[in-house]
Amino acid sequence: MDKIALEKEELAWKKVEIARNPKRPTSLDYIKYVFDSFMELHGDRISNDDKAICCGLANIGNQNFTVIAEQKGRTTKENIERNFGMPNPQSYRKAIRFMKQAEKFGRPIITFIDTKGAYPGVEAEERGQGEAIAKSMLTMASLKVPIISIVIGEGSSGGALAIGVGNKVYMLENAIYSILSPEGFASILWKDSKMAKEAAEKMKLTSEDLLKFEVIDGIISEPKKQEYTDEFTQKIAKEIKKIIIKDIKAFNKMSANDIVEQRYEKFRKMGC
Repeated sequence: MDKIALEKEELAWKKVEIARNPKRPTSLDYIKYVFDSFMELHGDRISNDDKAICCGLANIGNQNFTVIAEQKGRTTKENIERNFGMPNPQSYRKAIRFMKQAEKFGRPIITFIDTKGAYPGVEAEERGQGEAIAKSMLTMASLKVPIISIVIGEGSSGGALAIGVGNKVYMLENAIYSILSPEGFASILWKDSKMAKEAAEKMKLTSEDLLKFEVIDGIISEPKKQEYTDEFTQKIAKEIKKIIIKDIKAFNKMSANDIVEQRYEKFRKMGC
């Protein structure tokens, strides 16, 4: 392997490691500073409340929002409670419930993406994991309110794509976004998960690559020092808030049908 290729491989893998750092701010950490207030709502009205996805109502000034956010834990106890940020079907059905509510009341939707993937357990498959993910994406595609999706950490597999059908999609500078994990990619392509570093580069999962391919609409810069302090979180939250305010002003000038059409054209262009 030549030097340039090796450097690209190392850079891509470094981004993967940063995105997976358990000390990185979570969705709720950002929500605390992006919005003036946030009230979490629970349940899918079918089964239990899965805490890998948080849903709720928020506002910035007089503008109300529906927020749908994948949430990881930090401690072992929190991770067990949040199912390590891997949503079960009831999480996606909960999200769908609040998406439809947002459309009914004309509230823009903000989604925060941060998961290694939907929960792959047998019980999740028995409860219709694939159907729930597909229905979430289908629902988002037809909503008549604007959707802004932000990848804040690890955005992998259908678990991430399920809440990523936005009019605008942004990534934090050191986030990753892909159809599956590098380890999964390597296992399928080379039958060797140890080739994950090479897979990460081949997958083009970094924010720079995805902006180049027009999969995302912008990159949110992060402080150079990856010191996960409150100040770090606030700086990024400030930039997220600016983007939301700017985009919502533009969407407020569009009709509901134009919002749906813009979203359709965005993903149609990518061959989705």
